[in-house]
Amino acid sequence: MSESAMTASGGETGAPDGSGGPGVLRRIAESNALMGVLAVFSAAVVGSVLILVADSEVRTTAGYLLARPSDFLHAVASALTGAYSALVRGGVFDWQATTTARMWRPATETLTVSAPLILAGLGMAVAFRAGLFNVGGQGQIILGAMAGGYVGFAWNLPAGLHVLAAMAGAAAGGALWGGIVGVLKATTGASEVITTIMLNSVAAYLLAHALTTRAFIGDGTNPKSLPVGASAQYPLLLGGPFRLHLGFVVALVAALCVWWLMERSEFGFQFRATGSNPQAARTAGISVPRVTALVMTVSGALCGLAATGPVLGTQHNLTISIAGSIGFDAMTVALLGRSRPLGTVLAGLLFGALSAGGTTMQATTGTNIDIVLVLQSTIVLFIAAPPLVRAVYGLPAPGSWKRRARRPDATDQEA
Repeated sequence: MSESAMTASGGETGAPDGSGGPGVLRRIAESNALMGVLAVFSAAVVGSVLILVADSEVRTTAGYLLARPSDFLHAVASALTGAYSALVRGGVFDWQATTTARMWRPATETLTVSAPLILAGLGMAVAFRAGLFNVGGQGQIILGAMAGGYVGFAWNLPAGLHVLAAMAGAAAGGALWGGIVGVLKATTGASEVITTIMLNSVAAYLLAHALTTRAFIGDGTNPKSLPVGASAQYPLLLGGPFRLHLGFVVALVAALCVWWLMERSEFGFQFRATGSNPQAARTAGISVPRVTALVMTVSGALCGLAATGPVLGTQHNLTISIAGSIGFDAMTVALLGRSRPLGTVLAGLLFGALSAGGTTMQATTGTNIDIVLVLQSTIVLFIAAPPLVRAVYGLPAPGSWKRRARRPDATDQEA
């Protein structure tokens, strides 16, 4: 967008109402929402290049590009259309399916996959906004899975109560693992990055050992726990052919609770104040060590609750790979969502669609599913480097209108 267009729209030197603030176009250009959209778009461009490089037909037609450019262009269009349409059919809506249920099943799979991502992403978002970098989501999910899963198959409770008890157990397991990090940070100053990474490994080994004990596997020999009782499983929301379960509703409720916690509660104010300026928070009478321990406990509880997705919703037992890559993907979800509840929910849905659609893309077009991982990683790259995105698309830096507005005053003073 040119400087003259910015000025004409009231975005450069003042708002249309004469208030001196940025105009509509300027606010849009500086917004975090636009940065997120451009990061996703840029990642899609990078993914498109990789898809084309991997496509044999594109490589073949590129060999005689100058002789018959139409063949190359047709191959490019066919490769990109096939790959991305398969991604949409696998993660949103399958218009080629023969029944209505199969048409809408991809959307429900996206919601199912996104539920633990949203919950763990919310946990990361709470820590990020408090100035802490929680890299231990994976370990906290594992502990949550162990505690919630054990309650699910070892306790005998009525249906509704059993689900709540298993959820509480999962949250408590994650809170314990996150709380350890918070206490170490608060009392000794130990880096939460180092301690969470180390505790990830400890949690993985604890799970591996637990799956060799009779308390978890009974009389079996396979590294798989006893199945979670039916009374502790999340009920299906749509029944029969769909896997969508109550865990997605839990994720949405958790997002509302996190919004209230961070934006409306006293604890949330203390979290944000500590994250913005710990020294100023101390001056205001906030106990930074207490807030640090509490933040990591809350973050761990949300990550532990994320484990209920696979344990109580889809898989119904514990395995070595129960956490998958949820803990690491959740950091990306929180970053893409700018550590805000709504943004985290939307980012979780996006990553759920990419995960659900990636399998269909590979099965239909032969495109390697690792392309989806590249898309996710590239999104992180662009989200973590706002100046790069702004430079590529020629966007103004946040607050630049204020600096430009002050220049005439400075010139007058010099004169």
